[in-house]
Amino acid sequence: MNRDELMKTLKKTLRILPDKQYVKLYFHLRLKRKLNLKNPRHLNDKLQWMKFNYRFPLQTIVSDKYLVRDYVEKKIGNEYLIPLYGNWFKFNDIDFDTLPDQFVLKCNHDSGGLAICKDKKTFDKENAKKKINKSLKDNFFYIGREYQYKNIIPRIICEKFISDNGNVPMDYKIYCFNGKPDVILVCKNRFRNDSHKAQYLYFDQNWNFVPLNKGDELSENPNIEKPKNLDEMLSIARKLSEDFIFARIDLYNIDGKIYFGEITLTPNSGFDPDITEETDLYFGNKLEIPYWNEIQR
Repeated sequence: MNRDELMKTLKKTLRILPDKQYVKLYFHLRLKRKLNLKNPRHLNDKLQWMKFNYRFPLQTIVSDKYLVRDYVEKKIGNEYLIPLYGNWFKFNDIDFDTLPDQFVLKCNHDSGGLAICKDKKTFDKENAKKKINKSLKDNFFYIGREYQYKNIIPRIICEKFISDNGNVPMDYKIYCFNGKPDVILVCKNRFRNDSHKAQYLYFDQNWNFVPLNKGDELSENPNIEKPKNLDEMLSIARKLSEDFIFARIDLYNIDGKIYFGEITLTPNSGFDPDITEETDLYFGNKLEIPYWNEIQR
């Protein structure tokens, strides 16, 4: 059993614990240190603080992969939305005959509950059904105690499969603090079944590689081309994050066409063991958290 599988098992075992007790224990198991909620300085600690002290209804809306579409359309226009083919509450209600040859099925309330169809003739519908139905039964809130997921009504959405030469495109995740974009995390080679290893690389806004993950200092400067319309991507991130003290805006960029991915309010649920201590503090210093009586929501 690898680390991720072990942690997943522990999450299920510890699910009966009260929220704070669960978060403190899992934080210690994952990051090998004690969680500081009284005077948080690291990003991971501050994200945990926000779970208990920074809550308002808009968080649930933007975390719902279906409802967030209206929010995005009002903020930046519908031209950035991935075309939607339909939405259902039950897998058996999907009429696959009406769907195109390629599409993506995903749940609106979790992370990872998706099935990619590149060819309907070879699409494993039964496996997709099993995976989607399992996700529909889970309340993603209990995995990391992220409040924004607790009251999402689970449903299935079907979107156009956007690809980069047949593969899932690179994901540009823009970290925004108080509505201001900062670094960009580029995720490359995700969901591939070949020998290409997934890469997670940080860049600053001048497209300089920034070694923020553990082990990055040993890496050579990655050969990832700067998007020609990076300024437009940063502008989108600025508009979509302006209602939050922290948000990560996830975008795709295919041949200059920008697509909205999602808004992530607590990356890695605030249990990120891969960033360095310096990175955790760097991000933490940028995130200014208000006290509850100062939040006007």
